Amino acid sequence: MAATIEPRPVRLVTDDGVRLEGEVAVPEAAWAAVVLAHPHPLHGGSMRSLVTSELFRTLPEHGLAALRFNFRGVEGSGGTHGGGRDERHDVLAALDSLCVLAPEVPVVQAGWSFGADVSASVVDPRLSGWFLVAPPLRILPLDELVAGGDPRPKLCAVPEHDEFCPPATARERTAAWAATRIEVIAGADHFLAGRTARLADLLVAFARSLPD
Repeated sequence: MAATIEPRPVRLVTDDGVRLEGEVAVPEAAWAAVVLAHPHPLHGGSMRSLVTSELFRTLPEHGLAALRFNFRGVEGSGGTHGGGRDERHDVLAALDSLCVLAPEVPVVQAGWSFGADVSASVVDPRLSGWFLVAPPLRILPLDELVAGGDPRPKLCAVPEHDEFCPPATARERTAAWAATRIEVIAGADHFLAGRTARLADLLVAFARSLPD
């Protein structure tokens, strides 16, 4: 593992003019980069929520650059909640920043819960793949989750006992998706307490599988 990387604040500006707060950690000689999108803002979700925080802490130790941010209307970010659609601009602003700070490496768009569905609604040529943790697959209509039709790899980490979208439902809703794998997180519910190390291992392995 790489040495502990001290994160630093980053300010993002979306293409519709909203200023967002975030944090970034970029290890020396980073070999991949990950944007982390957090759970539902209207239910207490922020970039400091459990899964987002633990991935942000752990990934740089494995040599991955990581950027987490607060969606519009959360804590120090401007704007107001946009129902999942306006938040696409927030994801793209985070991607813009990370691609400058960690250039020329594979980039993964990752999100947990609400953040997973928003992530799946964003397609950008700079992305190498998507890592979706406990995606509800209902925040937005399924036809707006346009990553599903993209040929680049997608990994859905679905808790065995997810209260909102259990494995059987996730398989049904993603049956027509291209290049998509479902990984069931044994014993976990939607909140994944005690399972964040497993998620980090999956994400690191997924990033290693991506083409340069």
